[in-house]
Amino acid sequence: METTHDIKELEEIARQLRVQTLKVIHHAGSGHPGGSLSATDMISALYFSRLKHNPDEPHWPGRDRFVLSKGHCCPILYCALARQGYFAEEELWKLRKLGALLQGHPHPKIPGIETAAGSLGQGCNVALGMALAVKIDAKQEGMDKDHTPKVYCMVGDGESQEGSLWEAIMAAKQFHADNFVLIIDNNQVQQTGKVTEIMDIGPLADKLKAFGWEYAEIDGNDMAQVMNALTAADNQTGPFCIISHTLKGKGVSFMELNKEFHGRSPTDEELQKALVELGEVSA
Repeated sequence: METTHDIKELEEIARQLRVQTLKVIHHAGSGHPGGSLSATDMISALYFSRLKHNPDEPHWPGRDRFVLSKGHCCPILYCALARQGYFAEEELWKLRKLGALLQGHPHPKIPGIETAAGSLGQGCNVALGMALAVKIDAKQEGMDKDHTPKVYCMVGDGESQEGSLWEAIMAAKQFHADNFVLIIDNNQVQQTGKVTEIMDIGPLADKLKAFGWEYAEIDGNDMAQVMNALTAADNQTGPFCIISHTLKGKGVSFMELNKEFHGRSPTDEELQKALVELGEVSA
């Protein structure tokens, strides 16, 4: 399992994963690049520095869990899992093909995927149930007695318009889910436009404070801030939220905050421009 705490190394991993994610989506001819790119820094930090997990034993009881509730952004998660050895990288190039392992939304038949996702507003509730169950089962064989596994769940900002999410937030506090970390990928744009114009979810910090949550508010595309927030979550005494302010399409200028790339793969020309901007090829 590839692990590092060096910020520069994590930034390079994130760059490489952005490149691979775009190539895979381009090869598939469909997918969701915008939300995948905004989430890349957080997912890189989780899988290559923070999570306790074992690709050789995906169902190890002592593992930390990650649920990608905004399941349409699974290409970045698939690339991270492949790099960590959960399945062969060749599977990435079959993305969205009929009968392939990797489809347009996560499914638990995929090694490293905890639950199906994609019906927005549901992942937080499922992840909270996992966190509470893990606490109950914390003494089972195979678990570190000094480590209750954490459950991390990433939701989108457009997704956060769903009422079911706020029911889970209320329940997490009520049932003392002190091993539950919610990450809101606040990338500012949803399928049809700006979140603030469609249904503003702010002020997030004030809402979480009112619900009794601990939280950190960060630039989620700044690796140092991401790592500091995850460290703060290690010391949580109740449910913890990372409000991760990001840019949809982060890293590629013409994709950033562009609703067109919510769910459209890049053309051949666009991919080449993106690879130049990401430092993968020369202009």
